[in-house]
Amino acid sequence: MGTDLHEPLGRNRAAARKPYGRLTAAAVFSVLGLVVVGAVSVYALLPSEKLSRPSDTEVTQAEKPAETAQSTGDIAAEKLSKDPGGLPREKSHSGAKVERTLTNDGSVVTKYSPKTRDGKGPVLIGTAAVGQDPRMAALPNDDLLEDSPFGKLPIIGKDGLRPVEQYARPWSGSRSTRIAIVVGGLGLSQTGTQRAIKQLPEEITFAFAASGNSLQRWMQEARRSGHEILIQLPLEPFDYPDNDPGPGTLLTSQSRDDNIADLHRALGKITNYTGVMNYLGGRFLSDADALDPVMRDIAARGLLFLDDGSVAQTQTGNFAKALDMPHAFADVQLDGQLNTDAILAKLDELERIARRNGQAIGVASAFDESIAAIRQWSDEASLRGIEIVGVSALATTP
Repeated sequence: MGTDLHEPLGRNRAAARKPYGRLTAAAVFSVLGLVVVGAVSVYALLPSEKLSRPSDTEVTQAEKPAETAQSTGDIAAEKLSKDPGGLPREKSHSGAKVERTLTNDGSVVTKYSPKTRDGKGPVLIGTAAVGQDPRMAALPNDDLLEDSPFGKLPIIGKDGLRPVEQYARPWSGSRSTRIAIVVGGLGLSQTGTQRAIKQLPEEITFAFAASGNSLQRWMQEARRSGHEILIQLPLEPFDYPDNDPGPGTLLTSQSRDDNIADLHRALGKITNYTGVMNYLGGRFLSDADALDPVMRDIAARGLLFLDDGSVAQTQTGNFAKALDMPHAFADVQLDGQLNTDAILAKLDELERIARRNGQAIGVASAFDESIAAIRQWSDEASLRGIEIVGVSALATTP
């Protein structure tokens, strides 16, 4: 048993080893200094380019997939230049430089970059088939216009796109109760037009009178505010000339060519409209011979026709069906009595028709009383589950 009182019992300590000499601080720093100097020397001896860029082999390996993809893309040019349906794709991106690369795994990578402009072609590009980008709503689609002695007239695009589709106001697509309200006579009164644009919600459709003033200016304001628009065509009423719709009225006594010229004169006043609405026209709408060439021309231009429902003998429905053109009838004349309470009562009647049939169309003029009543009723309609839509959403489309 040892004599050390602090040693654990039952254990014998090993003989103590003789300690080696300890390194001094100066020696430690000397060793570290030699290591640092050696590392710096090795770094200096290496070629600079070895440290600044990868080897040629590495560059080749990095670039090889892109080169392979490009060559593969050239082989598959037919696949890349067409949609699955076989239609050319460059029209949708005509303002941009489009580069497509087919990678090794079969996927296509598309890169869009600005194209150097030469002053030709469109500057703004839209790709939607139905409805217009709100940022472009005040500008016409040049592909849907043709020049004429009466100004730019609407036409169907080469790809089949029609003005009724291009300028339609988007809607939810649900099958809830839908109502379209068309306020006409815009452009005849500056104050009335301004009040309608400022006070009525954007869901209301506007119809501009072809004989109005500053129509291009008002059209742009209405479109920027979100409204779908129509052009009102003056047609001969039964009591003409005592009741005269104004200059450029289409008459049953005129020749076909004269009526078509008056039609084109009206259509050329503005752009960006989805269709045509009659202004009066009891006699003209009930005369099939006079109406025939006019409806054919409107249909061929990709426009809808809204009949205000004021003429019992109207022939527009028969022609629309025969010509496969979008067509609609108004269900209620809202402001036959120019009184706010009476107009509100008509709006309630319009709502009952819509709940029974699923949809309804009401028409009014841009009178102060009409604007006030429509604004009040529209604010409450959504709370009752009613969706107010552009008139094109309710047109019968073949």
